[in-house]
Amino acid sequence: MTLGPARSGSTPLGPDATALVVDSSPLLREALAGRLRALGARSVEEAASLEEARVRSHVSGPRALCVLDADLPESATDQARHAGDPGRGLELLPTLRADGWPVVVVLTAVTDPAVVRAAFLAGVSGYLLKSSPLTVVTDGLRTTLAGEVFADPAISSTLALGLTRSVPDEGVGELSGRERDILRLVADGHTNKEIGIKVDLSALTVKSHLARIARKLGTGDRAHMVALGIRSGVIS
Repeated sequence: MTLGPARSGSTPLGPDATALVVDSSPLLREALAGRLRALGARSVEEAASLEEARVRSHVSGPRALCVLDADLPESATDQARHAGDPGRGLELLPTLRADGWPVVVVLTAVTDPAVVRAAFLAGVSGYLLKSSPLTVVTDGLRTTLAGEVFADPAISSTLALGLTRSVPDEGVGELSGRERDILRLVADGHTNKEIGIKVDLSALTVKSHLARIARKLGTGDRAHMVALGIRSGVIS
């Protein structure tokens, strides 16, 4: 995907709006930042990892739009990512919500039905693919900034598949108080070791709790578990 000049015409982002781009690729961040400025953003913050994004999300001024990859490293030194967890970027969503970002759009190469479903359940306004034509990406950004939801046409079948693999909401209701606490810490982006320190448990015990949470929710994907917690109100 090459991001060229924006179409002339209206600028959906207000004159004082701030945007945030979270992606591990410097070239994509630079190109997308230019596109967002062309759409009206006064300033564009950039982050390459979840760790950096949690800091950048506190930017001052009117927060308008965050565009993030679903597949993000925890830190700048963690470029190996997390094998088997392509939706890790969605763990940033509770932070973005708490910091007042009204529109969040996922721009990614991830097409896993569980990740797509988890993203929409967690409240993203749009899900776009990096392989899509520039017109689709631009239209998606404009649509979400207009207050509507946009799904990339290329993931229509993926989205349908994800939605048919529904996980009963009752699973969240079965979580114990300790399990809910651990799920909230997962949403905050903590590792098993960090969670253990906060709740005074060993990392192995935390892993056992997470396994029980996964059985109750019907998914072992951390981002999907967080999305279900957000939808149910367990995570605010």
